[in-house]
Parts: sequence; C-alpha cells; structure tokens
Amino acid sequence: MSTPFLVLALISGAVGVVSLIAVTAYISERGIKINYFLWRMMVFKYFNDYVTMTKKETGRPGVWYYTFLVGMILAFVFMAIGIAVK
Repeated sequence: MSTPFLVLALISGAVGVVSLIAVTAYISERGIKINYFLWRMMVFKYFNDYVTMTKKETGRPGVWYYTFLVGMILAFVFMAIGIAVK
C-alpha cells in the first residue's frame, strides 16, 4: 500500500472514531446510559439514537453524523487507492 494513502486512510479512520466518541458523549449528556464495557458492540445503537435525537431537535441529523460518514467513506477510498497503486 502506498504510504501517503495509508496515512490519509488512517487519519480518515481516526476522524470517524472521534465522531463516534463525540456521539457517545452527546447522548450521554442527554440522559441515555452508556455501557462502556460493551461500547464496541453498542456504538451503532448509540449512533442511531444520536441521529434520532438530533432529527427531533433540529429536523436534520447532527454534524457528527456527516463527519462519521465522510471519514469512513474517505478511509475506504484512500485504502482502495493505496492498494490499487501498489
């Protein structure tokens, strides 16, 4: 894998993880109990709760929704380009 694309893929993946942590903090502040022991299995349930909450509050998914989507899509694209270039 080409090194620049690997670095970009890792950065994009890190952005996705940061957005998941921010989503967890957001819903925790609004009263949903977080099970940190099973966080890796429950993170997408928490993500769905975040989208539901923000749609109810503003009519649109929150900013972390789009940050997660863009980060994960870019990580996949950079990884695919890096593998194809090699």
